[in-house]
Amino acid sequence: MTTTREALGEAGAGEAGRLRAPPWHALPADEGVRRLASSPTGLTAAEARARLERYGPNALRPPKPTPALRILLAQLRSVVVLLLAAAAVAALLTGDVVDAIAIGAVLVINVVLGFATELRARRSVEALIQLEVQRATVVRDGAVREVDARELVPGDVIQLEAGQTVPADARLLRSTELRTVEAPLTGESVPVEKRADAVLPEETPLPDRITIVYKSTAVVAGTARAVVVATGAATEVGRIGELVAAAGEAETPLEKRLDALGRRLAVAALGVAAVVAVLDLLKGESLLLVLQTGIAVAVAAVPEGLPAVVTIAMAVGVWRMARRNALVRRLPTVEALGAATVVCTDKTGTLTAGEQTVTSVWVAGHEVRVTGAGYAPVGELVDEEGPPAPEVLAVVHRALRVAALANRADVVEMPAGWMARGDPTEAALLVAARKAGLEREALLRAWPEAAELPFSSERMLMATYHQAEDGRLVALAKGAPARILERCERFAALDGDRPLDDATRKRVEARNALMAARGLRVLALAEGVVGGTSEAELKGLTLLGLVGMIDPPAEGVRETIERLRGAGIRTVMVTGDQRLTAEAVARELGLLRPGDETLGGAEVDALTDEALRERADRIGVVSRVTAEAKVRLVRAFQQRGDIVAMLGDGINDAAALRTADVGVAMGRRGTDVAKEAAGIVLADDRFQTIAAAVEEGRVVYDNIRKFVFYLFSCNLGEITVLLGAGLAGLPLPLYPLQILWMNIVTDTFPALALALEPGEPDIMRRPPRAPESTILSGRVLKATVAYAMLIGAATLAAFLWGLRAYPGEPRRAVTLSFMTLALSQIFHLGNARSNRRVTGLHRAVSNPYALAAVALTVGLQLMTAYLPPLARVLRVETPTPTGWLVVAVTALVPAIVGQLVKGRAEDG
Repeated sequence: MTTTREALGEAGAGEAGRLRAPPWHALPADEGVRRLASSPTGLTAAEARARLERYGPNALRPPKPTPALRILLAQLRSVVVLLLAAAAVAALLTGDVVDAIAIGAVLVINVVLGFATELRARRSVEALIQLEVQRATVVRDGAVREVDARELVPGDVIQLEAGQTVPADARLLRSTELRTVEAPLTGESVPVEKRADAVLPEETPLPDRITIVYKSTAVVAGTARAVVVATGAATEVGRIGELVAAAGEAETPLEKRLDALGRRLAVAALGVAAVVAVLDLLKGESLLLVLQTGIAVAVAAVPEGLPAVVTIAMAVGVWRMARRNALVRRLPTVEALGAATVVCTDKTGTLTAGEQTVTSVWVAGHEVRVTGAGYAPVGELVDEEGPPAPEVLAVVHRALRVAALANRADVVEMPAGWMARGDPTEAALLVAARKAGLEREALLRAWPEAAELPFSSERMLMATYHQAEDGRLVALAKGAPARILERCERFAALDGDRPLDDATRKRVEARNALMAARGLRVLALAEGVVGGTSEAELKGLTLLGLVGMIDPPAEGVRETIERLRGAGIRTVMVTGDQRLTAEAVARELGLLRPGDETLGGAEVDALTDEALRERADRIGVVSRVTAEAKVRLVRAFQQRGDIVAMLGDGINDAAALRTADVGVAMGRRGTDVAKEAAGIVLADDRFQTIAAAVEEGRVVYDNIRKFVFYLFSCNLGEITVLLGAGLAGLPLPLYPLQILWMNIVTDTFPALALALEPGEPDIMRRPPRAPESTILSGRVLKATVAYAMLIGAATLAAFLWGLRAYPGEPRRAVTLSFMTLALSQIFHLGNARSNRRVTGLHRAVSNPYALAAVALTVGLQLMTAYLPPLARVLRVETPTPTGWLVVAVTALVPAIVGQLVKGRAEDG
C-alpha cells in the first residue's frame, strides 16, 4: 500500500511526481482524502504551512527568458555574416580602409536587422501564469475562509460555486448540479457535468474524468466541495506549460533552406577565391594584389542584400496577411505556412461556429430543420418542401415554448456579435424559439412562472411550473429523452394529443438514436397539467418532441477544405469532442476521404510512435484527444516529411502549436496561452483565413525564389567576370568597392521589387513543394548559371573593348565593365519576374515597383559617373559617348536573350 508520505510526494509539483501520481479520478472520495492525509474538514493551518514549505506555492514556474546577448550572438553564426567579416578583416590588413569600413557597415546592418527581427518576448508560459486564480475558498481548522490561491497545498479542501474559477486540480467530495467549462483545457464544446459519486476506471481519458475539477477551468453551475490533489506545475495546466516550454522554437523550412544555401555559398566562394588566388600567384602577382583579388571575389560571392530582402519580403507578407486578418508574430512563419502539406485543426470554434445551435426539431413523426448558426436569432423553420404545414408548425411552437420557458439562459447582442449568458445548450434552445417567433418575455407574461425543479445529474431533466390562463398549474420539462419518456403518458400528434403506447415509445427511441448518430445532442420536451411542484408530481406529461443541436460547421469551411485539397493540403480534425459528434461534422464538411479513419484519444495513446507514424496518412479525425496526443500526432506527420500547420484556441493546444512547423491560433476566442504559442493569429477566427494565409505564404516563397535567383545570378555573374579575367590573364576588371556598390544598391532595389510581385494565377492549384526541395532547384540553378555566364560574357566583352580602346588607362576599362555589369543586372530583372515572357502592358505594369526600381537604380548608377565625390570613392571615370554605346549594347544582351528563350519555350 502507498504510504501517506509517498502519496503526498506524488501530489506535489514535479514531472516525476506526476508520473507516479495515483489515479485520483478512479479512487473513491474518502480514499483520496485518506491518501492525502487530510479530512473532509480540511487541513489545520499549521499542516498547510508545512506543506506549503515542502511543495512550494500553487503557481506555475515562470519561463527562463532568452538573454538578448544570446540572440545577438546567434546572428554571428550566419555564413553570410562570417564571409563579410572575413572580407572586412582582409581589406583592413591590406590597408584598404574605405573598403573595410563599407563592408563593416553592411555587416553591422545585417546583424542588427537579424537581431531586431528575432528579439521578441517568449511569453507562451507567461500567458499561462496570467490564468492564475487570485483567491480561493478553503476549509481549514474546520472553518471556511478565503486565502491567496498561491497558498493552496495538496490535501486542502476547497469550496466551489458558479462563477468561480477552479484554483487547483481537485477530487470532488460532494457536488450539487456542478458543471464546468473545460473547452480551453480539453476541447469539450459543452459544459461538463461533474459528479463526486461517479465510479470511473483508471484508464478513463482526461475529458471524461467527471470526478475531478481542473485548475483554470470555470464553474458555470452548481456547488461543490473538493480536496486538492495537485498544485502548481503538477496540475494539468502546469503540465501543458512544461510541454509548451519543452517544445521550443523550431526552425521553419525557409530558415533551414537559407542555412543550407549559405553553406553552399561559402564553399563556392572559398573555392573560387582559391582558384583566382592560385592563378594570380602563378602569374607572379604580388601578395597584396592576390589579397585584393580575394577580397573582390569574397564580396562578389556574398549577396549582401539577401538577409535584408528576405526580411522585407516576409514583412510584405505580414502586411498582406494582416489585410486578410492573419496576424503574424514570427516572420519566418509567413513562408512556412505556404509550405504546409497538412493542416491539423481543432473543431470547436474553428471548423464550427463555436456556438451550440438547434438544427432539428422532431414532432409527430415530422422533422423540421432550423436554419442559421450561432446565437444570432436569424433563421427559419423549414422541412423538405419549404415552410412546415400549419398543423406541424403548431406542435413545433408548443415544443419550442417549453424550450424558451424551461430555460435560465439569455442571449444578448454585443458590439462583437450575439453572446450567450448561461448554459450554451439553453441559449441554443432560446435562439431556436426566437427563430420561430417566440419571445421568452412575452411568453412569461402569458404563462407566469410559479416554481422550478432545477436540473440535476441524477434526474437528468429540469422543469418550470407556470400558471395557465385558466388557472391550472402546467409543468414544462426538458431533459434526456429516456428520463422525459418515463414521465410521459401522452404524445402530441398532428390531430391532437394521444396515449403514448409502446409502438410510439419505440419510434421516439429510434428517432433519438438516429439523431444521436448524426452527432446531435438530443433533448426531449414535454408539458402537462400537474397537481403540485414537487418532483413526485412531475408525471402524466405529454411528449411534444425532440430537439437536436450541434456546434454546426462555420460558414465557408467546406469550400475552404476543398480549396486546400486542390492545393494538395490535407485537413485533419483534432478535437476533444465526442467521436460521433466529430465524425458527423467531418462528414458534413467533406473532410473524410475514402480510406480515412477516425481515432479516439485512447487509441492514439495506445499506439507506439512508429505505429502512429505509419497510420498518419490515413487519419482524418482524432476525437477526445489530450494535449500530449496532439503533440505526438504533429510529430508523426513531421517524421513522415510533412510540413504541419496546427490550428487551435485552447490551453491544451499550446504545446502542439509550438511543436508544429506553423502554429495558428484564433484571435477572438483563443486563449492567451494559445496566441502566445502560435506564430500566426487569425484575427477573425475564420477557417477561410487560413487558406488566404497559405496563399500569401506561397506568394512569399515564390518571390523569395525569384529574388534569390536574381541575386545569385547577379553575384555569380560577378564571380564569372573575376574568374574569366583571371583565367584569361587579364587585370582585375572590378574593384571591391564597386562590387559592394552593386550588391547593396543596384542589386538590392530590384530584388526588393521582386518581393512585391503579385502571386501567379495558379498558385493555389499547385501541389505543395516537396519538403526536401531547395530554394535553387536543379532547373533554377541551371538558369542561374546560364544567366550568370551571359552577364559575365557581356561584361568581359565591354572590359576587353576598354582595354584595347584605352591602353594604359585601366580605370577606364574597369569603368566600362562596372557600368555594363551593373546595368545588365538591372535589366535582368525582367527575366527574374516570371518564368514567362513579360509582354503586354498589363503584364509589364502588374508590379509598378519593378518599373520604379529600374528607374531608380539606373539613376543611381549614372550618379557614380557624374557625381565627382562618388566617382572618386568608386574609382570611376566618366565614359565617352562611344563607351556608353558599348555599355548599352552589351548590358541589354542578357535581357534580350532571356526573353527570346522564354518566348521560344512558351511557343513550343
